[in-house]
Amino acid sequence: MTNFSDPNPIAQSINTLADFCAKRDFETLTQEDIQAKTGQNQVDVLVLFGGTIVEGLNVLAKAIENQTAKTTIIVGGAGHTTDTLRKTFADRFEDDPAFTFEVLKGLSEAEIFQKALAKRYGLQADFLETRSSNCGNNITFLLDLLKEKNIPCKSIVLCQDGTMQHRMQATLEKEAPEIKIYNFATYQAHVHPDDHGGFVLNEHPEGMWTVERYVELLCGEISRLKDDENGYGPNGKNYIAHVDVPETVEQAFETVQNSNLFTVRQAQAQFKDPFEAV
Repeated sequence: MTNFSDPNPIAQSINTLADFCAKRDFETLTQEDIQAKTGQNQVDVLVLFGGTIVEGLNVLAKAIENQTAKTTIIVGGAGHTTDTLRKTFADRFEDDPAFTFEVLKGLSEAEIFQKALAKRYGLQADFLETRSSNCGNNITFLLDLLKEKNIPCKSIVLCQDGTMQHRMQATLEKEAPEIKIYNFATYQAHVHPDDHGGFVLNEHPEGMWTVERYVELLCGEISRLKDDENGYGPNGKNYIAHVDVPETVEQAFETVQNSNLFTVRQAQAQFKDPFEAV
């Protein structure tokens, strides 16, 4: 039995969950790394999903500057992370009246990122999808946009929050298995014990969650990725393609849960649509 008076096993378990969820198939979003992995110096489409933290803005800007994709898209309406995103951007650009919380409250996640991308970098994504409210319709509405705009998409890079990257891939695999999917989580972050019985982050991507919120999101993802009667896989709610959750990840999840230090994020009904969950 794990001794929870020693926080190190808990930190190690949190980091195991983080490594599993925050998938990256490239070291960097450069044409050189894209070429090494795919055989082409560009993918057809690169998508940033608005459920991520502000660090996603910097990732997208580098991808556009490096011309790693023929088409760039930002996807995101309003969901459980949107108000946090609005507040964070309002704080970042507090001297700009165009970025007050009240102004941003009228914008979707995709519009907020596009607005910030123009302000900070003088760049813009090619297309925005502004209706989606959860992981499922992030993908279905993205596919609708690709069809509507006649955007070729045989290969795609998905850029989502480090906690949700794995599920984003599994959702697209279910809805469009013919597309070659590559992952680039907008950040990868780990924790270590502090001197007060808690945990602190090793990495500090811009706009990062608190440790408590971060672990809550990670644990919520493991519950959803499981392919059992309670999970989102084909043997459960059938929202995503089958995901193999390794035993080491299952054990890490149990260790974090048994510590009673963190909660698991629950789905929020207001962000569901009739056929999907958040």
